[in-house]
Amino acid sequence: MASRDYGQYSGITRAMELVGERWALLIVRDLLVGPRRYGELAAELPRIPSNILAARLKELQAAGVIRRAPRSRVILYELTPFGRELEPVVLALGAWGFRALDDPREEQLISAESMTMDLRSAFRASVARELPATAYEARFGGSGGTELLIRVDGSALDVASGGGPGDVAFSIAGGAGIRQLITGELDAEQAIATGVVELRHGDKSLLGRFADTFHLAA
Repeated sequence: MASRDYGQYSGITRAMELVGERWALLIVRDLLVGPRRYGELAAELPRIPSNILAARLKELQAAGVIRRAPRSRVILYELTPFGRELEPVVLALGAWGFRALDDPREEQLISAESMTMDLRSAFRASVARELPATAYEARFGGSGGTELLIRVDGSALDVASGGGPGDVAFSIAGGAGIRQLITGELDAEQAIATGVVELRHGDKSLLGRFADTFHLAA
């Protein structure tokens, strides 16, 4: 696929040759959320140069990781079954990286796709199975930020872009607050009391349920 050749006969080496080029795994991450048009991928990864995006898509197709899928009059890119096998790898890598996050820089964005995958990384199905089904209406990144409707029913998790209706609605202004809540640096009571989380409607105990359901130890 790529020009990089590490000169070793190894599974990890081959994986890095296939998906280790800059931006490749972020394209895979976004396609794990769902098929995307070229323009959608470009918008979701605003810093990727158009020639690099085109090259990565071509390389990932050649490697059998993604494919072009004509739908009506548009072309979508989607993961192949081989590509979808990367999901547990991406989730594990996301969980590992989430614990190493610093406070966000001003120019860093929180996209629906990146937040969806972070939530999937932090999701604790074993905890959720013991809790009532709950829909969380969440806004990440303050006013005008990313809005997600997060439905948890037993071990099933569904995350969709857009607002409610949810059993509870809350906003987290910045990435630091997201990290603090999910890693347990702040519990739900502290997050509300300090203004890290704005509870828009619903009982604050449901925010505690969210923090229990989505958790990555710091």
